[in-house]
Amino acid sequence: MEAIWFCLVAAMIAIYVVLDGFDLGAGILHLLVAGNDRERIAILRSIGPVWDGNEVWLLAGGGTLYFAFPALYASSFSGFYLPLMMVLWLLILRGIAIEFRNHVESPVWQPLWDVTFGMASALLAIVFGAALGNVVRGVPLDREGYFFLPLWTNFTLGPETGILDWYTLLVAAAAFLALAAHGALWVALKTTGDLERKSVRFAHRIWWALAATVAVITLTSFRVQPHLAESFRLRSWGYVFPLLALAGLVAMRLLKGRDAFLSSCLFLAAMLASAAFGLYPYVLPSSGDPALGLTVQNTAAARYGLAIGLAWFIPGMLLTATYFVYTYRSFSGKVSS
Repeated sequence: MEAIWFCLVAAMIAIYVVLDGFDLGAGILHLLVAGNDRERIAILRSIGPVWDGNEVWLLAGGGTLYFAFPALYASSFSGFYLPLMMVLWLLILRGIAIEFRNHVESPVWQPLWDVTFGMASALLAIVFGAALGNVVRGVPLDREGYFFLPLWTNFTLGPETGILDWYTLLVAAAAFLALAAHGALWVALKTTGDLERKSVRFAHRIWWALAATVAVITLTSFRVQPHLAESFRLRSWGYVFPLLALAGLVAMRLLKGRDAFLSSCLFLAAMLASAAFGLYPYVLPSSGDPALGLTVQNTAAARYGLAIGLAWFIPGMLLTATYFVYTYRSFSGKVSS
């Protein structure tokens, strides 16, 4: 039962990254690619009907984590209190930037919220990437399962490391590049003309940096977290996830239109699945004594509660999936400015 809920939480996080990831990427394009107000409006229209609904998966993932693995929720939300507050404020700024932008016609008002939207989107991608890097690397857990990390120390790995070090910054850079490319392919899928061509060109340009960064992360992650190699050695069928990620990464560059965007979805989901597979049964490894790491067994709720929760979770997720399919089908096709 614990393994089932581990898979469900991982799946919800992956769905959030795939769906809200192109929203964040669109925000990055809004800042770096859009050359005039007409193109900025087109980018906003491409995500307008869905961006707030996509964020529901983040809330649902956090709620599911609280229900299924309360000890992990308590430990991680206290240890990562500062970055979580940063995420909260960035989400708020990003939301109000979208809503407030068109309320006042002014040469100052609209550029202010354009920059706010773009910067908040870019910083969210970076913070989420650094968070993933911390989970893979591990944190200094004590015997009660709690930890504290400063934002940074000397940017090196070791007992005195912070939330930001060279490894987590590398993962953050990969997340920024991946979501920027993901958003560019979405904007290209939803727009026409010069903006579509510029979005495709932007995605192709940063693809090389993304591929190089992913290759470096793949090599360094096995050194930073030895449990990854052990997991793939014991369960060799798990190599299907990195192979799918590689296929998605290559297809992003070779394919066009909807196929390129779906390939980007595959790449993101498979990369997260690879990380989850490699960490299992850990949900938060210890950077010190491996025996202090938090696992699906020592953080899960009672099995009776998990079983009852699963009975309610399945129909709830079916309704949610139906709503999302209906929404995306209703707003399919190209947008205009």
